[in-house]
Amino acid sequence: MPITGRPSSDPARMKERGKQTVSKPDTSPAPSHELEDENRRLRRAVEELTILNDLARAIGASYNSQEVMDTIIRRSVRAVNAEQGVLTLVDEKASQPMKTLIRTMVSSTGHQPLHFNESLLGWMFLNKCPLLINDPPGDVRFKGVQWGDTVSSLLCVPLLIKSELKGVLTLYNKRSATGFVEEDQRLLAIMAAQSAQLIETARLYEEEQALGRMREELRLASEIQLGLLPKTSPDVPGYDIAGRSIPAEVVGGDYFDFMPMDGEKFAFCLGDISGKGMPAALLMANLQATIRGQSLLKSNPKECLGRSNTLLYLSTDSQKFATLFYGILDSRRHELCYCNAGHEWPLMLTSSEREPDKLVRLDVGGIILGCVERFPYEETCVQFNPGDTVVVFSDGVTEAVNQSGEEYGEERIEQLLIENRQKSASDLIDKIIASIKGHAGKRPQMDDITLVVMRRQ
Repeated sequence: MPITGRPSSDPARMKERGKQTVSKPDTSPAPSHELEDENRRLRRAVEELTILNDLARAIGASYNSQEVMDTIIRRSVRAVNAEQGVLTLVDEKASQPMKTLIRTMVSSTGHQPLHFNESLLGWMFLNKCPLLINDPPGDVRFKGVQWGDTVSSLLCVPLLIKSELKGVLTLYNKRSATGFVEEDQRLLAIMAAQSAQLIETARLYEEEQALGRMREELRLASEIQLGLLPKTSPDVPGYDIAGRSIPAEVVGGDYFDFMPMDGEKFAFCLGDISGKGMPAALLMANLQATIRGQSLLKSNPKECLGRSNTLLYLSTDSQKFATLFYGILDSRRHELCYCNAGHEWPLMLTSSEREPDKLVRLDVGGIILGCVERFPYEETCVQFNPGDTVVVFSDGVTEAVNQSGEEYGEERIEQLLIENRQKSASDLIDKIIASIKGHAGKRPQMDDITLVVMRRQ
């Protein structure tokens, strides 16, 4: 009996079974149009890879954002056979995200340059995806937008970094009757994705370089400004004099100065320029040169400030002004003549036997400098007795605020002046500055702090 499942050895049956299971492969040729389509797709893929490779090599090593953008636009226009292109950079996180940071355009010869439409930018902010329009006037998404007769088609793609819109690349007017096609959109989207980070890197590199140059310029400006301030206190027999200025920023608008005069007289001043930073520092240097020039004329305080006011008015705009206290000390007669041009009223602590610890405010003078062309300033003179102390300060002292918004005020200066009447001028300044910082706590300094102290020993 044969074993179950064993294959039959009958030759005829095996031949018949082979005819049923073995078939010949289909060797008939494919239709020619399918081969043409496949070849076209392959050629297109090779061309796209070549375009992307050439673009990567052209912009990969550059840190010049303008050069990178120009290259991207030129190659994009050439890749999709458009008339012109526009690349617009924006900052989505800015307070005005629709504001254009940079706009670069490349136009073919003989074609009128087109302006990027703000409606496209708004659409990109909302959708962040490619946009292809071959009939701009008839596109319902931009109903009412005036495209102009020269715009026949456009292709717009976003430049995204981590889903954040950094820019928009727009090409206008395909050189073909059919307009832009999906293949153009896909290629341009890839080019934009490849280029976005490189553009941002180049732009940030340029900003970093510009910031570095600005910091260096500010450092040099700070050195120059410090060089304009007195390096030592004047040596006046019988008097102890000191001054100090602490800018709120790298450079400041406060200044003080000591200017020797004939005989036993010397002039001093403390000024406060409107504003802070570099503009205030430049005006401060201008005012300092003016005051020094006027002091050489040996004029009295009111004449000095009168002429300085006119010069400042004529050389600045109406938004720039300065407060200034200017005094002349006669160390032989022990007399201080002064003129106060809208400045904080300095404090004079007298120590006579009849009126010990009497505080006098030096407030005679006139308006701030630079507001009107001419003003009749006034002056007065006070006696400087042994033990008397004068403290001149800027509003950065009295207006220093703490975490609760409370100002330092004049009362604290008065109390410190009385409590430290026997200390040296430099030590008194140290005490006042330490008190201001203690009052402000962790709150940053908002204004320049400048002090001049004079004591008759």
